Amino acid sequence: MNDKKTNAMRILDGLGIKYSVTGYDVDPDNLDALSAAAKLGVSPECIFKTIVMRNDKNLIFVFCVSAESEVNLKKARSVTGSKEIKPVKMTELLGLTGYIRGGCSPIGMKKKYPLYVDETATLFDEIYVSAGIRGKQLIISPDNLIKATDGIFADIATTVAT
Repeated sequence: MNDKKTNAMRILDGLGIKYSVTGYDVDPDNLDALSAAAKLGVSPECIFKTIVMRNDKNLIFVFCVSAESEVNLKKARSVTGSKEIKPVKMTELLGLTGYIRGGCSPIGMKKKYPLYVDETATLFDEIYVSAGIRGKQLIISPDNLIKATDGIFADIATTVAT
């Protein structure tokens, strides 16, 4: 496994924020967070995927929700004060964030976008978020994720029936 530090790790190190790292084998045809949870042997409730969205004023917002959830668009519009909001196109992700699908970390994007972390994260001592490359996850306390990103806990998710 690649042991090189990612930008997200360097930022956490620079802030003196405690975290650990774990990894799994990547299947390019199956990049979803549920697959990552299964490979790591952890509950999908504590794996948080990063979703990047754009509103009607062309502003970018970032959301972290558990692997078994999706961003509730009505709640996302409410917390961001947007009339409309939708996910950015996959082709835009790298240019906006510096990350690719399956390796998009909420920490260390090209620009500092407003980040909303689903409030269910607070139910866990530690959660998993992408380290910034496919197959590598940061294990971090929800409060430290908020501290590192100036994020906000909010009710933004809807659980998807599996």
